[in-house]
Amino acid sequence: MGNARAKMLNEDGCLMRVVHLDRVEQARRDSISDRELDRLSLTYKVLGDPNRLKMVMALRNVEMCVCDLAAFTGLSESGVSHQLRRLKDLALVKSRRDGQIIYYALDDEHVSALLKIGLEHVRE
Repeated sequence: MGNARAKMLNEDGCLMRVVHLDRVEQARRDSISDRELDRLSLTYKVLGDPNRLKMVMALRNVEMCVCDLAAFTGLSESGVSHQLRRLKDLALVKSRRDGQIIYYALDDEHVSALLKIGLEHVRE
């Protein structure tokens, strides 16, 4: 059992408690502000909802109105509008009015890149 315990500790943690101060200092230098951390966390939390993520993925290559997104996702138009407000608040999507219809698209290339990288990661 001693070998199994040592092996488990070796794979999951440290066998000897050592703090590498140079690495801790590097992490501190590279850290971001609490405000940025909160916003980034909220972005991932919002994208963590399958319905919102499905909507943003649909908007990668085409503009869509609320009716289009409702038909695509199976959500009500009211539900889609609610989700779009959350996505707009975080600048993940933007809107454009054409007469009486409002079209939605990804806000910029950063959002597209974020989705692309995440998708590449899960497909590895």
